[in-house]
Amino acid sequence: MLAQVLPNEIFAFLLVATRISAGVMLLPGIGESYVTIRVRLALSMALSLVLFPLVRELMPALPVQPLEMVGLIMSEIVHGVFIGLTTRLLLSSLHVAGTVIAFQSSLAYAQTVDPNQGSQGVLVASLLTLLGVMLIFVTGLHSVLIAALYDSYALFPVGGLLPADDFAALVTRIVAGAFALGMKMAAPFIVYGLVFYIGLGLLQRLIPQVQLFFIAMPAQLMLAFLVLAIVISSILLVFIGNFENSASLLLRPR
Repeated sequence: MLAQVLPNEIFAFLLVATRISAGVMLLPGIGESYVTIRVRLALSMALSLVLFPLVRELMPALPVQPLEMVGLIMSEIVHGVFIGLTTRLLLSSLHVAGTVIAFQSSLAYAQTVDPNQGSQGVLVASLLTLLGVMLIFVTGLHSVLIAALYDSYALFPVGGLLPADDFAALVTRIVAGAFALGMKMAAPFIVYGLVFYIGLGLLQRLIPQVQLFFIAMPAQLMLAFLVLAIVISSILLVFIGNFENSASLLLRPR
C-alpha cells in the first residue's frame, strides 16, 4: 500500500513546490539578487510544506505518461513565474518615478546598481525602490503575496489550460498602470522642473552677462532635495495604496 501511495504524494508535493518556488524566486523583497539562493530555496520549501495539506486535494494523480508529467510541471512553473513577475512589475512605478525625479533634479548622471531591478539605475530610483520594499514588509503586504500564491490554485487549477489571454491582459494593465502611477508620483518634480527652467531662461534673457549655469546647478540640487523631503512620504503612501489594490487582483473573491 505504501508503494502505491508514496509516489502520488511525492508527485503532488513536487507540483506544489514547483509553483511556489517559481513564484518565491521573483517576489519583491524575497526574490531579490541580494538574497542568497539557499535562503530563497529554504523559504520556498517551507511554504510548500505549509500549503501542501491545504491544496493536496486539488492535485491530480500521478500520470502514466512521462510527457504528461513534464507538461504538468512546466505548467506549474509558468503559473508561479506569472504570480511572481506580476508582483515584481508593481515595483516598476517607483523606478519610473525615481528616474523622472533624477532627470528633473540633474541627478541622472549619478547611477548605481539597483538591487531590485537587477540593472544600473539612478540613485533616486534605487532609494525609492528600497523604501517601497521596506514598506511592503512593514505594512504586512508580503502576506498578501503569499496568499496570492495559495489562491492561485483556485484561480488557475492544476492541469487546466493556461489562460494566455488573461495573463497578457493583466500584465499589460499592470505595466501601463505602473507607468502612469510613476508619472503621477513624479508630478511635483515635473512642475518644479518646468517652473525652474522657465525662470532660468527668463533670468538669462534679463542678465545675459551672468553665467547662470554655475549658479543654477547648486540651486537646482538644493531645491530638488527640499521638494523630495516634502513629498517623499506622500509618494510612498500613494505607492503602497496602489500596490495593495493591484495585489488584491491576484486573490480570489471572498
